[in-house]
Amino acid sequence: MATRIGMVARVGGRALHALKPVTRQYARQGTTLFTPHRFSHGARSSLYEHIREGYSDKPELDMRLVCEETDKVMANVESRKGDLRGDDVREIVCVWQQLQAVRKDISDLEAQKKYISDSVKALVENNDKNALASLPEYNQARQRGREIRSRLSQLYPKESELEQEHYGRALRLPNTTHPDVPVGDESQARVVELVGQKPVFDFKPRGHVELGEELGLIRQRHLAHVSGHRSYYLRGAGARLQTALQNFALDTLQRRGFIPMVVPDMLKGAVFEGCGMQPNAHRSQVYSLDPAYFPDLNLAGTGEVGVAGYFMDHAVNWKDLPVRTVCSSTCYRAETDTGRETWGLYRVHHFNKIEMFGVTADETGNESSQLLDEFVSLQKEIFSSLELHYRVLDMPTQELGPPAYRKYDIEAWMPGRSSYGEISSGSNCTDYQSRRLNILYESEDGSLQYAHTVNATACAIPRTIIAILETHQTKEGTVRVPRALQPYLGLEVIEKPKYTPLKYIGPNQHSRPPRPAPKTR
Repeated sequence: MATRIGMVARVGGRALHALKPVTRQYARQGTTLFTPHRFSHGARSSLYEHIREGYSDKPELDMRLVCEETDKVMANVESRKGDLRGDDVREIVCVWQQLQAVRKDISDLEAQKKYISDSVKALVENNDKNALASLPEYNQARQRGREIRSRLSQLYPKESELEQEHYGRALRLPNTTHPDVPVGDESQARVVELVGQKPVFDFKPRGHVELGEELGLIRQRHLAHVSGHRSYYLRGAGARLQTALQNFALDTLQRRGFIPMVVPDMLKGAVFEGCGMQPNAHRSQVYSLDPAYFPDLNLAGTGEVGVAGYFMDHAVNWKDLPVRTVCSSTCYRAETDTGRETWGLYRVHHFNKIEMFGVTADETGNESSQLLDEFVSLQKEIFSSLELHYRVLDMPTQELGPPAYRKYDIEAWMPGRSSYGEISSGSNCTDYQSRRLNILYESEDGSLQYAHTVNATACAIPRTIIAILETHQTKEGTVRVPRALQPYLGLEVIEKPKYTPLKYIGPNQHSRPPRPAPKTR
């Protein structure tokens, strides 16, 4: 599921001592050591810092397309959401051309330097040491060598500076866009398919919070002092419903050959940025741990980041393609950029999600598009099995996010809200992530090629719970369990529990019960 960008939230914690690899000298001899700083657009590049410290190879961005089809790239940038504008593309091209010119000068000088070095070595081997100083060709070669070294000592820092500026700018470019994607904001989303029928009630349907509280499934009240706003508890059948949905989705996908994974919740900023997210930007949904104790560790907002990190700097064997992976993870989102949906499970700080992630070849150019279609078909199978009414949307350019070439959303009808609500998305990221994270595959001839990546939500638990509770509610206030979930939940109907709900006895209430009197012994 795509992660949008809002304000950075910091999470404190106790310090842990950790070993880090010794920083390698990234550039050529003579280049000064790298000092992290913000680029001209104001955001730090964790990915560039990562490669400068020697952890990964430099991203191989497709600059040929940017230089040869600049107007087309500018139009693509203008159609996307974000602070990057068309004029920035010309700056990116300009910096890249300067960098290439400096690299050519360096390459030519290094070739001359090697030739002169070989010539001097031959003169030393073939002449008496005392006679060398009197040989004009020996003195001329040494003088030319000094001039080349002096020139290179000026070019190496220039190359490093231009390279840093290049990546600081070019890494912000979005992916190319499928020609059939609608242009514009979310209002331009194209309905691809409507599945199922809207439920019809002979009573006024209730919202999921009211249902959840009545049935003892959900608690959101009196939690500000416990876990903050936008948090929640699931209890009883609510907790069992989450487990049932997770197991149902995992079983469905594993029967189709998906490899299950458990992924880290905390990852380095470079992995986020390689996926097309910006944990260091001034607006972010990413929770970052306190850098005083845990430098550059962030809580993942989607399992996509963790799975992409698994494949980072690795190559997949040709015979294993496409790789289909599924993971169940807890996702954390700051949600500080919006005041919408402040109550209920629709927009929360933490939730569990089943995520599909695929790695494909790029031989015909169609492999990743076909895998995205497969993922969407599996999403539809899952939601149809849950007996939901939903629609599939081809999302417009402003809703793609930087990494997506094409993106489909699925919105379920939520009767309590009397509207459709997004419950999943699926994106074809082509080689956008693989070029940044060095995800490759070995082709049949043994050569390494950049893979394509595809991701899709199989089941975002809280929003799926909303759709199930509101769709399958009854006049009596119970909830009918979809047939596919009954073996996992062990129930046909969710009813009010027999135990008495907890009674709030804290402050800030009209009628507060008296505190316990001292016991007499």
